[in-house]
Amino acid sequence: MTATGMKPRLDIHKVDAAAYEPMIALEKYVHAGTLGEALIGLVKMRASQINGCAFCLNMHGEEARKAGVDQRRLDVLSAWEEAPYLYSAREQAAIALTEQVTRIGAGGVADATWERVRAAFTDKEIVQLIMAIGAINVWNRMAIATHMLLPGFHG
Repeated sequence: MTATGMKPRLDIHKVDAAAYEPMIALEKYVHAGTLGEALIGLVKMRASQINGCAFCLNMHGEEARKAGVDQRRLDVLSAWEEAPYLYSAREQAAIALTEQVTRIGAGGVADATWERVRAAFTDKEIVQLIMAIGAINVWNRMAIATHMLLPGFHG
């Protein structure tokens, strides 16, 4: 056991590195699109907050800051509706969609959210956004299921 009491269960990459190939391809698709790294960072952070994925929060927090997302915006992201002035209409639409797709079983995506997204993104960008949300949710599930430790910690 580690100092935190959590022990890694499995290293997917060591067991079967090919399992990461479709995920890497999906990431390349998402990052080659027109969403922008800052928006992708907010999407990854919000989904990871909802899912409780420490590994991804650590990784994507660093990425978001490198993409120019202000620390204050990351700090209040889980309560973004209380500080909408910190996020553009486009970012608010993406965050709302991220929340509803991540919690898809709790009622799907509301028509109002979909209309908000349609007003802020092109159809192609909506596809990119859905794929980005899907990808981070898969990464979160892989990290949480296997108890991936933060960099610097050893099992």
